[in-house]
Amino acid sequence: MRVVSIAGLWVMAAAVVGLMYSHALLSSSPVVIGVQVVAVGLVLWARITFGRRSFHAAADPTEGGLVTTGPYHFVRHPIYTAACLFCWAGILGNVSLVSVALGGSVVLGAFMRMLTEERLLVERYPAYRQYAQDTKRMVPYVF
Repeated sequence: MRVVSIAGLWVMAAAVVGLMYSHALLSSSPVVIGVQVVAVGLVLWARITFGRRSFHAAADPTEGGLVTTGPYHFVRHPIYTAACLFCWAGILGNVSLVSVALGGSVVLGAFMRMLTEERLLVERYPAYRQYAQDTKRMVPYVF
């Protein structure tokens, strides 16, 4: 499990570096900037809601109970959602075959981590199973 989670992190990180290197992560477009500001806001809201729990490179559910408030009330993975949103906003402002492939890698890495974390969360917090049925993974009320 941990290996898949760490691999997902590396895939995401490598894709983001690739997007930066290919100048496809940022844009001067006001729409892209606006969407990316919203994505950063979502990350901040999620981190504040999550509290003082630390970030782990490998999936590792933390102590303190299941968090289902703030952005976690709307989606199960707001930080991964925000990372994908930030990257895809930049990609859509700088579309190329390379940027789209790197964007796919960001999403792939995020899913590797989400699926691993969800499996561990069900083991640690049995209530997660019901939360997962009631709350969409990334897009409220849709997916």
